[in-house]
Amino acid sequence: MVVDRTLVLMARQPILGQGKRRLAADIGDLAAHRFQRVALGRLLQRLGADPRWRLCLAITPDEPVQRLGADFVVGQGEGDLGQRMTRLSERMAPGPLVFIGSDTPEVASADIQAAFEALDTNDAVLGPALDGGYWLIGFTQSQRQHLPFMGVRWSTPHTRADTVINLAGKRIMMLRELEDVDDGASYWRWRQRMTGRQGA
Repeated sequence: MVVDRTLVLMARQPILGQGKRRLAADIGDLAAHRFQRVALGRLLQRLGADPRWRLCLAITPDEPVQRLGADFVVGQGEGDLGQRMTRLSERMAPGPLVFIGSDTPEVASADIQAAFEALDTNDAVLGPALDGGYWLIGFTQSQRQHLPFMGVRWSTPHTRADTVINLAGKRIMMLRELEDVDDGASYWRWRQRMTGRQGA
């Protein structure tokens, strides 16, 4: 079977003292670094080597890294998030394309499959985040020619709304709402959920 689906996992290289600065300000550099490494590693383990899609790890800074469970690794390049996703879309093989970040460790394979299935009947799919952004966004091949990133206010409570406005008139599917772990409060909520699941 020829797989035309591509999943792009966008991540910052887990370098102590460089990534997750908001989180580090609340819980310290070492704890933030450990979270970053664990979250990225688990996502790669969970989503890599799945025959239903190709997994691309898009890394920043653009320095060589091992494949780490991905099918291939590329650099994100410069610019804001929309510019980087646009450039990555241009580089990926034709077909449905889904982007996720590495700050939402509760993403499961079933979420990715649901996203690609949504693109069978919709132009775009979003996974809404609690902070007003999104943990996933995906597009059909035709919608990839008209990405909705112009004027989006990134890393604000308006990110998702701005993107949806740019998709006016298009068919959009919303997935389940998840939480990005960006600060101490979201980190401790995530830890509490993980502890509860382990206890169950």
